[in-house]
Amino acid sequence: MTTRRKSLTTAGVGGAAALASPAIVQAQTAIKWRFQTYAGSALGEHVTKPVIDYINANANGELEVELFYADQIVPTGELFQALQRGTIDGVHSDDDSMASPTPLRQFGGYFPFATKHILDVPVLFNQYGLREIWDEEYAKVGVKWLSAAGQDPCNFNTKKEITSVADLDGLKLYTFPTAGRFLSKFGVVPVNIPYEDAEVAVQTGELDGMAWSGITEDYTVGWADVTDYFLTNNISGAWIGSWFVNEERWAELPDHLKSVVMAATEAGHTYRNQWYWGGEAALRANGDKLQLRSVPAGEWAEVEAAAKEFWEEVAQEGEVHQKIVNIFKEYNSVINQAGAPYNFE
Repeated sequence: MTTRRKSLTTAGVGGAAALASPAIVQAQTAIKWRFQTYAGSALGEHVTKPVIDYINANANGELEVELFYADQIVPTGELFQALQRGTIDGVHSDDDSMASPTPLRQFGGYFPFATKHILDVPVLFNQYGLREIWDEEYAKVGVKWLSAAGQDPCNFNTKKEITSVADLDGLKLYTFPTAGRFLSKFGVVPVNIPYEDAEVAVQTGELDGMAWSGITEDYTVGWADVTDYFLTNNISGAWIGSWFVNEERWAELPDHLKSVVMAATEAGHTYRNQWYWGGEAALRANGDKLQLRSVPAGEWAEVEAAAKEFWEEVAQEGEVHQKIVNIFKEYNSVINQAGAPYNFE
């Protein structure tokens, strides 16, 4: 009897364990990522959070991504280093702002006059070869580049009125490093401060405004509340930004979760396309905070001509620089021949 009882007890434990094992597998600890964006919380709500929400809703609890906004874990200029060493697991930023230690740094963000519209960016990456260059260059430095997309143009929102190229002279503007380098040719003084400090800097007179975004962001983040004018001329038709993941974290991810991340990223690109494209038009037409100003096209051609000289300067900096500049030249040749709506002529 004792032997029988013992065997029944053992069988009961074994049977319970066998039945419980699938639940134990289900309850395995989720993979957790910390993800930081270049954007502050108001802008990040539209440019980054939809992607993170998509991942968290569709990863079946196997991957949980926590989103941090501009400078919350590390300053934006240290994003690359933090990603590389695993302090953060994923990043949404342009190469310029995150101080990418690659030849690509100058081409992320707003490379002067390389694009005219938001859809130019996916075309350049998927049809003209930038995708392969970005993938290869980031693989060399141990970071997984996932995808790039366009966003808004780089216009000027300022306290001072701009109606001629000469009005740029002396303006203290919050802008991107490469855009600032280019605009300094016209007397602009680029000011480098944390993203969240830009609004107050205008109020205190430290800044005259921003050359950072289109009008959608100006209204979304509050910059339209502290500046008075919006210049319809831009120095770039679309921001080039990317999504990156720590190489080891990406390698650890099962294929089905990689698919979720990529699907989320592409869905986010689609959302931003319509959000910016519609926002730029609606706020120019109906916005009541910023007065529109323009520099005559013939005069603004001086700025465009300077950009072509700037391209040649950058092309001399290395083989990859030359390859990318050549792609921009090829693409611009095509859209300039294609006419409106591909260009403004």
